[in-house]
Amino acid sequence: MKFLVTGGAGFLGINLIRYLKLRGHDVVSLDIVKFDYPDINGNISIITGDIRNKETVKEAMKGIDVVVHTAAALPLYTPEQIFSTDIDGTKNLLEEAEKSKVERFIHISSTAVYGIPDHHPLFEGDKLDGVGPYGKSKIKAEQECDNYRNKGMCVTIIRPKSFVGPERLGVFDLFYDWAYDGKGFPMIGSGNNRYQLLDVEDLCEAILLCATLEKNKVNDTFNIGAKEYTTMKEDYQAVLDYAGFGKKIVGLPEKPTIALLKILSALKLSPLYKWVYETASKDSFVSIEKAERVLGYSPKYSNKDALIRNYKWYKEHKNDFKNTSGVSHRVPWKQGLLRIAKAFF
Repeated sequence: MKFLVTGGAGFLGINLIRYLKLRGHDVVSLDIVKFDYPDINGNISIITGDIRNKETVKEAMKGIDVVVHTAAALPLYTPEQIFSTDIDGTKNLLEEAEKSKVERFIHISSTAVYGIPDHHPLFEGDKLDGVGPYGKSKIKAEQECDNYRNKGMCVTIIRPKSFVGPERLGVFDLFYDWAYDGKGFPMIGSGNNRYQLLDVEDLCEAILLCATLEKNKVNDTFNIGAKEYTTMKEDYQAVLDYAGFGKKIVGLPEKPTIALLKILSALKLSPLYKWVYETASKDSFVSIEKAERVLGYSPKYSNKDALIRNYKWYKEHKNDFKNTSGVSHRVPWKQGLLRIAKAFF
């Protein structure tokens, strides 16, 4: 099949493209960011452009069988960028996919659509309550997907938990940087909450299942996450143990820590945004029973496996990105005053 992967130069995008190419599929990458992966260049079609541009989207859609829409403006972008990219861009893609008679459209949403819930696990039919521009935009984007599904398109919505693996930096770079330098790591609250993650390879498997199974099975919404996970403290401690310095996860008082991070965030002195610091101490896990039953989804990696696999990649490639920073998952985020705090752990 021929896939269009939006956000192809991003963390999920490049992992998915490699996954699809290994299985013999043709791929077109559409991303506003330059595609700079030497191992893939020359093996796929690359379009550098913006999903908010209708002419760019029209060109990218030619001959496509399956759209996998991973492109999004993440929470560190401005509200205007988030809403225009995540809502208007999604609408452009759906509109052109319908015109081009694309067989399937797979939208990568987020469990952020559930907001800060009052129960666990979360099911696909639970109420949606987005926190901040990102969460709200993801709900609106899903509504656009529902509109086109109701028109007869095959539209799969995947709600993945936070996913890690090769190429993942962003907020996880902070943790891995401290582990690499032989530091302990602070955690908001006791760390005894359960916070489900997801390995990017398991997410890629779920996407391919949605691209290949019968349409009547996949024309639906699915939570995707790890099956095995313990507490935040235990899962993250596995990385510190692997690093080999004998350091520990250190719990911090929840309310004062959140208050401090809120001030630092407002002053642009910390990369941690509201969704991160207000949910890190809470339970956060979804039911994957529907994906297991309908798709035959069977994740290979536990939280610990996924975090350690990502850390191994980090160690091997640390010098490749040591002088870079930004607001995407592919690059480190500037630590701000948190880099000074590192000295105390």
